[in-house]
Amino acid sequence: MNSRERFLAACRCEKTDRPPAWIMRQAGRYLPEYRALKAGRDFLTLVRTPELAAEATLQPVRRFPALDAAITFSDILVIPEALGQPYRFDENGVAMEFTLDSAEAIARLAPAEAVPEKLAYVAATQRILRRELGDARALLGFAGTPWTLATYMVEGGSAKQFSKIKALAWERPRDFEALMEKLSDAVAAYLNMQIEAGADAIQLFDSWAALCAADEYERFSLRWIRRIVAALPARVPVIVFAKGMAHFAAEIADAGASVLGVDWTRDLRDVRRGVPAGTRLALQGNLDPAVLNFADVAVVRARARALLDATAGERGFIFNLGHGIQPAARVENVAAVLEEIAR
Repeated sequence: MNSRERFLAACRCEKTDRPPAWIMRQAGRYLPEYRALKAGRDFLTLVRTPELAAEATLQPVRRFPALDAAITFSDILVIPEALGQPYRFDENGVAMEFTLDSAEAIARLAPAEAVPEKLAYVAATQRILRRELGDARALLGFAGTPWTLATYMVEGGSAKQFSKIKALAWERPRDFEALMEKLSDAVAAYLNMQIEAGADAIQLFDSWAALCAADEYERFSLRWIRRIVAALPARVPVIVFAKGMAHFAAEIADAGASVLGVDWTRDLRDVRRGVPAGTRLALQGNLDPAVLNFADVAVVRARARALLDATAGERGFIFNLGHGIQPAARVENVAAVLEEIAR
């Protein structure tokens, strides 16, 4: 069983020789080779240049043989940019070029049909990656969910209170639905483009899912995830990483997810117990990323082993972190975790 076969089998809750592994944000600043690649270039240049984005994607899988999947080096905010709302990064995080603050601003966004052409550089990156990876390793595409994308677009970037997006959803429901419909169709077009370019599976990042109250999650986010998944080929596994919402595992599975990404605050055994019998849903996660920053190698190995032991014999488990790897992660700790999985 090679890495690609192992990863896809786990997504389908089939038997594997060992749990497959990949790491959110596995390409990035913790790697010295990435820092060398980025020297003298900004992040957006890397994202928009297929040869550079492909190189960033391949760096971790070259360094760590136990990684079973490569995730395309890009950003969730390419969708707003393709719709006509550019973004950048500053000292406060994400900054959108303007705030989506009216029905007129929503109406001015480009149609979903424009997305594949505007984001053709992502497809070009993935075609390079498919050639380089061949049949040996899985290639993941990804996008943000409409809810998570809308938070940045309506707030104007990173936010602390998220009052504007809640006001839009509650006070102007027609405008909210118009935005979410446009984003759902744009994300679906984008993901279908990635699948055609060679992506084996898709991850949807619902990073701000926990902003939703329990009785709001269906209307604010899940219904739009369901719409996107319905527009994708049934053969392609969809991973939904809904931070803080593992207690909605059954509902996320019902929305069409093949895999639920779980953050580090939940015990995977508890999450599994919350999935109704007969529901085919793989789990992905969920080592605390901070362990890789501070713990010594022995502690890191023990934490990884504990997670593996807790899921031993379970069909449908993908080893990952409970969130993206942090820039302070020690390379030797990442190597130790992956060696523990592969041994």
